[in-house]
Amino acid sequence: MAEETKAATERPAEGARTDTVRPAGDRAPGDRPRFGAGGRPGAGGAPREAGGRKFFRRKKVCKFCTEKIAEINYKDYRLLGQFVAESGKIVPRRLTGVCSPHQHRLAVAIKQARNIALLPFAGRAQ
Repeated sequence: MAEETKAATERPAEGARTDTVRPAGDRAPGDRPRFGAGGRPGAGGAPREAGGRKFFRRKKVCKFCTEKIAEINYKDYRLLGQFVAESGKIVPRRLTGVCSPHQHRLAVAIKQARNIALLPFAGRAQ
């Protein structure tokens, strides 16, 4: 019994390693950091907590596919203006949710509208 209490009260020497985690360079071949998609912390499919509530980000759908818009006309500057940022840049697909074929046609239409001065090349000067 005295041996058990003595072993329980002994502390490891200073500088001795007490954890069982391996150093970063000492990984097994299959080991990798357990982050979400893209290898970044915070990325991935799991819902995040905002203000104590969990929320689910809905997948964006293409506006042109859902509304069955066949052609993207360069003369329709109001429609094209929704896809141009205040700075004058074309908004990327990951923000608008437009599918790839429509994004390519949209970019061509925006560039044509800029050339005939229906849309500005740059945003407002401040």
